Amino acid sequence: MTGLRVVPAWRHGHERLYVCLTDGRNIAWYDREAARINLLSEDEREDVLEALGPFLTGPVTVGPPPVPTPAELARLSLHPDDDLAPNRPGEALLVDLDREPGPSHRLRADPRRRALTAEQTVGEALDRLDGAGWHALHSVPLPGGDRVHHLVIGPGGLFAVHTLYARKQRVTIADPMVALGRREPQPLLRRVRADADRASYALTAEVHPVLALVGPADVSVPGPLREVRVLQDTDLAGLARLGGVLKPADVEALHAMARDRGTWVRV
Repeated sequence: MTGLRVVPAWRHGHERLYVCLTDGRNIAWYDREAARINLLSEDEREDVLEALGPFLTGPVTVGPPPVPTPAELARLSLHPDDDLAPNRPGEALLVDLDREPGPSHRLRADPRRRALTAEQTVGEALDRLDGAGWHALHSVPLPGGDRVHHLVIGPGGLFAVHTLYARKQRVTIADPMVALGRREPQPLLRRVRADADRASYALTAEVHPVLALVGPADVSVPGPLREVRVLQDTDLAGLARLGGVLKPADVEALHAMARDRGTWVRV
């Protein structure tokens, strides 16, 4: 067989190298992280190995694609409109700004754009945890127009992450109040805990509340906080060090459940 092409692509944060025929059909793919070549036909093994030869970096396993798990089958059965996994960080804000961009000239910056910057910054940091066995969902809709900014599921448990733009500002947190600079304090931690409680109800599993601060100049927490973790966006990678709570199969099952829009309609 001649004319095989190797095409790189990213899927769920992992790089894959697809081996394609001249008509564009895939006949195999190489998962670098798993060190595995998945063949759709054993008859093409030698040609696929020859095409991928320059890209292999060590020993690899070669064989047919693994049988889908029950969680994967559940995910594949979702209608595209019901699948929340493709949501981008800040998806709801992106849609809102696209519908109503606001005036082109205004004295003060549109607060939606600052909120979008915060959600994108935090979302990108959480997406990078994917290789450590974690999954992140963004802009998870809740009844009444509310949403969970980010839901993270991994070996260390489940976390509902609420983001706050705090660029170059002093943040003072006195549970449940959160103050940015000289602005009037707001009971934001109540909202953070409420979102996590609703997620716990929907998923029938404990979900921990997290407030993620983006770019603060200083953070002051005079007293203890009830249940809520407060992290800066630069600290989110530390979640990958948490473990011992969920097994991989549990992570996949909860992710399959959480990405289904129908899970959230009665919370």
